[in-house]
Amino acid sequence: MTNLPLLNPNEAVILMVDQQAGLAFGVGSTDRQLLVNNTVALAKTARTFQIPVVVSTSASKVYSGPLMPTIRTVLDDVPSIERRNMNAWEDEAVRGAVTKTGRRKLIVSGLLTEACVSFLVLSALAEGYEVSVVADTCGGITADSHSLALRRMEAAGATMTSWVQVLLELQRDWTRKDTYDGARSIVEAHAGGYGIGLAYARDMIHPV
Repeated sequence: MTNLPLLNPNEAVILMVDQQAGLAFGVGSTDRQLLVNNTVALAKTARTFQIPVVVSTSASKVYSGPLMPTIRTVLDDVPSIERRNMNAWEDEAVRGAVTKTGRRKLIVSGLLTEACVSFLVLSALAEGYEVSVVADTCGGITADSHSLALRRMEAAGATMTSWVQVLLELQRDWTRKDTYDGARSIVEAHAGGYGIGLAYARDMIHPV
């Protein structure tokens, strides 16, 4: 089967925007710790499937702080592109980093959904990029404003998804040995009950 309408690790680039503690303080749409957990899982997914990552931050020295440490630990060699404007797509360095990958499918994660996420997504869509928004790695000021921003992006053509769907969509077949161990470890560490179930099944099949 070819040309499946599913994510392919050889065609995608992950763009993380403003995953910074100063902005996370303003998130009221979800539990902040869960948001960080999900974002770390997405970063690990990028590593496991060797997907290029573009990281951008803003006001890191005056308000927002650097990329959150738990994410930085995973993306230790990825530079943070500092910018001044809300719309990362209007920053030449960010756009240049995306363009350099040669990939036209963007997987987007960031804060805040109402501004820095949606402005970027709407702009990229207008230029013909395919965009998937990892909604559970994005946070808004309120649940309503987060939801409205997601609906606006979806109406413009973006696909809404979750970090675990991204991982499973990339893996698709648990017999793919190159990424099996990495994908499974991410699920076990970050996917709650599903991860507990996988660990349990492994222990039952291969008892200590």
